[in-house]
Amino acid sequence: MPPESLDFRRRAQLTERMDEPCTRDQLRGCLSDIARINRWTFASRPVLLWLNDVLRSTPSLAEPLRILDVGSGYGDGLRRIEQWATARGVAVELIGLDLNPDATAIAIEATPAASRIRWVSADIFQYAPASPFHLVVSSLFTHHLVEDDIIRFLCWMERNAECGWFINDLSRARIPYHFIRIAAELARLHPFVQSDAPASIARSFIPEDWQRMCAAAGLSNGDVLIQSHKPARLCVTHSKPQHPGSSR
Repeated sequence: MPPESLDFRRRAQLTERMDEPCTRDQLRGCLSDIARINRWTFASRPVLLWLNDVLRSTPSLAEPLRILDVGSGYGDGLRRIEQWATARGVAVELIGLDLNPDATAIAIEATPAASRIRWVSADIFQYAPASPFHLVVSSLFTHHLVEDDIIRFLCWMERNAECGWFINDLSRARIPYHFIRIAAELARLHPFVQSDAPASIARSFIPEDWQRMCAAAGLSNGDVLIQSHKPARLCVTHSKPQHPGSSR
């Protein structure tokens, strides 16, 4: 779809090359360059700020904080969470889940041997954890889904996250669309990223989208916080007033 024909009031019906069949080498190059963009844009900052808030509200944990990262991709986001936990002396159990087994293999390759992150390849809607997670997070995942599946995902997290969940995704707007389109080309990022990065912006969300989808999932305005973070991030959070293990 030509950029000039996009209507940013609505999600664009576009596909991304990384979601199509490709080789592991192609996917590795794509995911590695997405991780580079994440570093350049401090993409982990919103979820780390939220984790700090969670830690303040649960000052004494009787067990490791169990965190699931859905659509973990290259694994850079979960590795950053592991660094956060290590720096604060927080005991954690971290699981990265991705539908694509090649992405899981790539995340394992990119993770230091000393890491204790566990990587799983599974469909989130078929994944049944033995016990609830304390927290569920995702980054750049929901814009890959159709709206009905986003609503299913919200319901899944409500059932399986004892203390809350955090969605870290993109904000749909014309300026960040054109900025990343030009920047990815100038930086000579992987061809998939040059195509997919602007498409991701066009497929992403505005606050009204999240308000509608959360309402469809049975969540009221008081349940969730929808918040913008620079650059071009739109995050959705539900922090539950509950201590880990209290429902067990």
